[in-house]
Amino acid sequence: MTIAVLVHEQYQTLEAWVPYFRLREAGIRPLFLGTAHREVRSKTGYPLRPDKVIKAIRAEQLDGVLIPGGYAPDHLRRYAEVRRLVRDMDQAGKLVAAICHGGWVLVSAGILSGRKVTGFRSIQDDLVNAGAVYRDEEVVVDRNLITSRHPGDLPAFCREILGFLQG
Repeated sequence: MTIAVLVHEQYQTLEAWVPYFRLREAGIRPLFLGTAHREVRSKTGYPLRPDKVIKAIRAEQLDGVLIPGGYAPDHLRRYAEVRRLVRDMDQAGKLVAAICHGGWVLVSAGILSGRKVTGFRSIQDDLVNAGAVYRDEEVVVDRNLITSRHPGDLPAFCREILGFLQG
């Protein structure tokens, strides 16, 4: 199995790396995808070089996509290839997971109408205005869509991701 972890400048360190290592620990291949093949830095300055460029990947090559938060989602959502990948993954019923501000990418991908989600409280209005049903819970699962609010929710977020992939 291969899971794409979408990254860009100002990604949230824990929200990218904790799921990355939990997936590896479970024998699942995480793949960092960026909009360019250049080093990006987290909000705290932690460097990361994407394994591949998003343009070079199709949904058929992946089993899921994970969108960490930070300020990176506000950049990622501007790219048509990001929105297309997330939409294609969702339409195929594959894992789509977002934490914190990662919900912004879901909004721009247009996949939230009628879906139950959570996210960082400052984007609650954005999620609701995109048609989602917002829940203030550590993790919300709606079919193949798994969302969480912040780094403190990572244990529940990772548990549900692994449960979905192994179930």
